[in-house]
Amino acid sequence: MISRRNLLAASAMGAAMTVSAAKAGSFGNPDEPPQGAINAKGPGNLLDPGPQSKVLGNQFPSAQSPPATDVGGMPTPWASFNNAPKRIQNGGWAREVTVADFAISKEISGVNMRLTAGGIRELHWHQAAEWAIMTYGTCRVTVLDAQGRPYVADVKEGDLWYFPPGAPHSLQGLGPDGCEFVICFDDGHADEFNTLLVTDWFAHTPPEILAKNFGVPAETFSRIPLHNLWIFQGTVPGDLAGDSAAIQKEAPVPTHPFIFPLGSSRPFRSSDTGTIQIADSSNFKVSTALAAALVTVRPGGIREMHWHPNADEWQYYVKGKARMTVFDTGPNALTMDFNAGDIGYVRRNLGHYVENVGDTDLQFIGVFRASRYEEVSLSNWLTHTPPKLVAQHLNVDERTIAGWPDNAPGVMAKR
Repeated sequence: MISRRNLLAASAMGAAMTVSAAKAGSFGNPDEPPQGAINAKGPGNLLDPGPQSKVLGNQFPSAQSPPATDVGGMPTPWASFNNAPKRIQNGGWAREVTVADFAISKEISGVNMRLTAGGIRELHWHQAAEWAIMTYGTCRVTVLDAQGRPYVADVKEGDLWYFPPGAPHSLQGLGPDGCEFVICFDDGHADEFNTLLVTDWFAHTPPEILAKNFGVPAETFSRIPLHNLWIFQGTVPGDLAGDSAAIQKEAPVPTHPFIFPLGSSRPFRSSDTGTIQIADSSNFKVSTALAAALVTVRPGGIREMHWHPNADEWQYYVKGKARMTVFDTGPNALTMDFNAGDIGYVRRNLGHYVENVGDTDLQFIGVFRASRYEEVSLSNWLTHTPPKLVAQHLNVDERTIAGWPDNAPGVMAKR
């Protein structure tokens, strides 16, 4: 028989089941008021009838509809070379993202540069350390270290170079189609458009001083450029051996190379799901101020939940599609989407993961203003903590915890 008491009890049970199902769908997200599309049940709550660019909005699905677990407010960890203005000259172009454009990126600024075959980034030096990865083609680099030791090398796709602060150097695209690369400086304010250029110094030094300095008549310098060259078209250089012989003379050889084959190096972590390749001062001896990790994640996989205790992480997305959530105190959590050419940034010690949300390999590189690469794996920490203690924190069975990865795998497969 149906009584008023039974009807009320049934209604209460149904309401409880509905709340329980909603909580289960969001894993008990505790934030009040409830957030995310899963909690927006009213009519029209998810509509966006105002002015908008659907093309742009579709690039950021996680911003358009964040996970219900996102909470609070954080500095945006996204920027991109795709919308950075190019400075174009005969011989190539460059574009940059500094802290002026990307407020969170205080430790590192980034440059994307293209040089034609024979295109020259003129002889120059910086007040910051310069780290770079070749993303296309081949480039010839020259550098002189602080001990007066010259170095010249050809850098191919996947290779790195590193020049300490104040080390004078040049870059030139080789055949058949020049090169493209990404540079990082260990200072968020460093500006590629405002560097110490050899042509500027000559043009702003009295001719009689130039004459005394080089031991030649002042007329030798009557045709020097009165404006800097920055990037200009030159002739494609000859073979590397010829340039090497031309620069060496009686000078000693540097003790460590200024280039490193990161793309073909032995992985730091490797599985069927992906790889992590590392370059820091332990294997790339000259790179004392910047460390890097090249991460490849297969479709459906994730770069496991982790953090970096010794430096902020500046990311450059080489290929694929990614989604990253960054976690901070508060709690604060923010999810953003990334595509090729985009830049991500995670401050030191903030938890994060990066998920491959595309159907091809995801590859990105993380750069750190530190001499050594360091990371802390969430699963590695929890599996090396007494399981009873972890179980009491998370209400997860100890037998389940025993099956969690205990070797900091780096990249995990989708279950």
